[in-house]
Amino acid sequence: MEMSEEVLIDSSWIKVAGYYSIWDTHRVNPYRVDGRSYRDSLKLHLTDPPRQRYAKMPLVTTPITSGFAFRGYRWHYGMDLDLETGDSVRAVFDGVVRIQAWDGGGYGNYILVRHYNGLETVYGHLSKALVPVGTFVKAGQLIGYGGSTGRSTGSHLHFEVRYQGNPINPTLMYDFPGYKLRKDNFTITSALFNYYSRALGHRSSGSRSGSPSRARQTVTHRVRSGDTMSEVAERYGVRVSTLRKLNPGVRTLQPGKKLRIK
Repeated sequence: MEMSEEVLIDSSWIKVAGYYSIWDTHRVNPYRVDGRSYRDSLKLHLTDPPRQRYAKMPLVTTPITSGFAFRGYRWHYGMDLDLETGDSVRAVFDGVVRIQAWDGGGYGNYILVRHYNGLETVYGHLSKALVPVGTFVKAGQLIGYGGSTGRSTGSHLHFEVRYQGNPINPTLMYDFPGYKLRKDNFTITSALFNYYSRALGHRSSGSRSGSPSRARQTVTHRVRSGDTMSEVAERYGVRVSTLRKLNPGVRTLQPGKKLRIK
């Protein structure tokens, strides 16, 4: 049985992907499929020139600040790409926005796009998201502005590539220093998800008695001339009331001083 997914956009039903049977606007991974269980390989066509479907990079430049690996006490399921708050973030393939939400303990402001090629991509820590759920986007289209919202210690884009909810190391698909897609096709195999076992092993070895189970992180902003509370709050995707609570006694912003964001 072949499953296909369509969404209604401007009175037209558009097929999003034939690989999914779930349309969930809240959960990043509602599929409950373990990639290690795949028996066959599947070749995805990342681009489709006859249909004018191409690939773009998410940022104007893509310097990597953190990779797809175990980090601290958990697995980091994407790539962190450096940016300045307010930088443009763009869709990497054609598709439809499945999630546009706020995750205070993780992604912050984030967007998830389901693509025609069967993949889904996540764009996290945005200062502002510009496209609501159900929006059809083209590769290279502006979808939001970069920031440092959610569980973040500085401005960057957290970028994920997923298939049926399973994260894939983006460097297998993208040559970030070369600023390009490695190939126009990509093969899904169970071996791509062997890191699941390593992640569980790290988690077990790291959970010793007396070890901290949570980490507290703070984010600060160095005030620049002309900054206002409302502008800083909008830049980082937080409320003015939150800034005032974290910075008691601060009534005017003095250039050079640090303002706590979270």
